Amino acid sequence: MDKERLKVGVIGFGRMGRLYVEEIRRNPLWTLAYICDSDEETRKAAAMVAPEAVITDDEDDIFGDPDVNVVGLFTLADARPAQIREALKTGKHVLAEKPVADDIATEWEIVDAVERSGLMFTVNMCNRNAWYHKEMIDFIRSGEIGELAIVRVAHMTPGHMPQEGHEPEGPAFHDCGMHYVDVARWYAGGEYATYHAQGVRMWSHESPWWVQVHGAFQNGVVFDITQGSVYGHMAKDQTHNCYVDVIGSKGIARTTHDYKTATVELHGVTRTVIKTGDFKDKQIDVMIDVFGRSILAGKNLGFPTVRDSVIASDMAWKMLRDAEKNGAPCIGRPEEMDEILARRRAMTNGYGLPARRQKRSSHLPPK
Repeated sequence: MDKERLKVGVIGFGRMGRLYVEEIRRNPLWTLAYICDSDEETRKAAAMVAPEAVITDDEDDIFGDPDVNVVGLFTLADARPAQIREALKTGKHVLAEKPVADDIATEWEIVDAVERSGLMFTVNMCNRNAWYHKEMIDFIRSGEIGELAIVRVAHMTPGHMPQEGHEPEGPAFHDCGMHYVDVARWYAGGEYATYHAQGVRMWSHESPWWVQVHGAFQNGVVFDITQGSVYGHMAKDQTHNCYVDVIGSKGIARTTHDYKTATVELHGVTRTVIKTGDFKDKQIDVMIDVFGRSILAGKNLGFPTVRDSVIASDMAWKMLRDAEKNGAPCIGRPEEMDEILARRRAMTNGYGLPARRQKRSSHLPPK
């Protein structure tokens, strides 16, 4: 292996693939060797963005090149299992979007294969790379808020809609909500014990597109998680409601953001800290830097693991099924969903808009 730079082959040049390519090209640890995509127009766009890379429609060009150290998998979940197995077979580290498969049994099979392989594998659980969450967790672990008691997480936006192309990733509470299932577990420092979920089938869609779940961890910390891409899609001026609120026996810690600036408010027994800084979207720059340095060092320097991802995926599916079992009332009409989809197709600036060919639109993050 080149001890100075890592050669990476990227599979999938949709919205997320483009964000990864942008950051890979900026980071001195990495060399972008290949971009693979099945769509001809997308390959043309890739060639314009990264003229130094080999552009191909054949994944085997990447897997068959012994000089490629890392594969980046930014396809949909139903394509990833075969790609992951091939990466492990050919001895390549993996950088992947989540979830790593489109069914949970396969995800756990992948965890077992990865952990036996000796290769490094990280998944984009982006909150774990965020400075504001790390500030919060360090403050909590220092004892400033006393004994950790309650973790509250909310993420509601007018974001990703049914029919917009993420079907293998599941409904909103799995596709997006698994991030917040992971956040609550990370803060609590334990494993889930009990949960009860309630959902709403917005616009009378077949699946709940808003879910709230509450319960407890094995260590006694209780939680509630609220997630839904239902937050005012047709409002004249769109907004969102996203926060983490942590309550201890003596103090509190909380963070909010506006997709540009993140704010941390820490109210402890000896210190009060108010801090703001760049939100930084998906934290991809942090993710690929930590992963690259970890590969070169031969040990995990702080990247989220495939096990972290699959625990979050597994629990998100279970919580979603619980919401379905408990009865998710239908609110709104299918015609309203049609209106929202039409509006989103016309928007150039919004929350989690689908990728467009040729022209990359300005947007806020979807999750």
